[in-house]
Amino acid sequence: MDKIVGIVGLGIMGGAIARNLIDRGWHVIGFDIDPARCAELAEADVVIANDVAQLTREAPVIMTSLPSPTAVEEVAHAIANCEQLSRIIIELSTLSLADKLRFEVILKKAGHIALDCPLSGTGAQAKVRDLVVYASGESEAIAKCMGLFADFAKQSADLGRYGNGSRMKFIANHLVAINNVAAAEAMLLAERAGLDPKLVVDMVGPGAGGSRMFQMRAPMMVEGVYEPATMKVSTWKKDMAIIAEFADDVGCATPLFALTQPVYAEAMSMGLGDQDTASVFEVLKKTIVKAPKSGAGNPK
Repeated sequence: MDKIVGIVGLGIMGGAIARNLIDRGWHVIGFDIDPARCAELAEADVVIANDVAQLTREAPVIMTSLPSPTAVEEVAHAIANCEQLSRIIIELSTLSLADKLRFEVILKKAGHIALDCPLSGTGAQAKVRDLVVYASGESEAIAKCMGLFADFAKQSADLGRYGNGSRMKFIANHLVAINNVAAAEAMLLAERAGLDPKLVVDMVGPGAGGSRMFQMRAPMMVEGVYEPATMKVSTWKKDMAIIAEFADDVGCATPLFALTQPVYAEAMSMGLGDQDTASVFEVLKKTIVKAPKSGAGNPK
């Protein structure tokens, strides 16, 4: 595969991926409706297209990293209307299965190959190529893209039929939702016990009780600083709704996941929508108040 790729959507994820690909010798053509993002990425040597049509004409492989189903569908139609020879279109966003299937139908009718390839990882992880690509769709097309994936992610796999990538992402995000709130609860417990929170991060994180979410988000909880957000609460609420719908569709109860939903909802009501999801720590600090027993919380 020629090292030419188009990226539609130059936000936190798309922008980080574009920079990594430039660093690894790719010719990256980008487009975003936000002029500021385009200007920023142009300084990083991304060639900015005037519109999706120009990008489609110039890039044989296109990745889309977009914030909403509406944006994804609009881009799919824009690509389909270009009447170009077959392109491989890699959809990276977190969407419902219905939205992903709609994307595939639009592009397939126009002769293109759509791949469902959501990413596991935050914007901060994207910057250091600490992502996992959940690739699904036509195996031959996925094989052609493995070199591309390797230049912006640490791991990728062909998961089979189109849509399996999203199914795998829902499982991963189910765990993220629980682990994030669990980390906040553990840090609150440590605080109430009188432990040095920085030492808790240093000692618990690498141990059996640690998790990727603990290691990423517990330091933010210690500092009480949740910007810049690696994942905004408002965006995460959208993702959680998708997971809840998915679990319901397959008939699987998710009691632990369900218990975390009110915590994120309360974060929204507290005005933390633009903050990192680590800010659920502030929700627990506010809502979980219990007087300690005599002598507790002051270890010697």
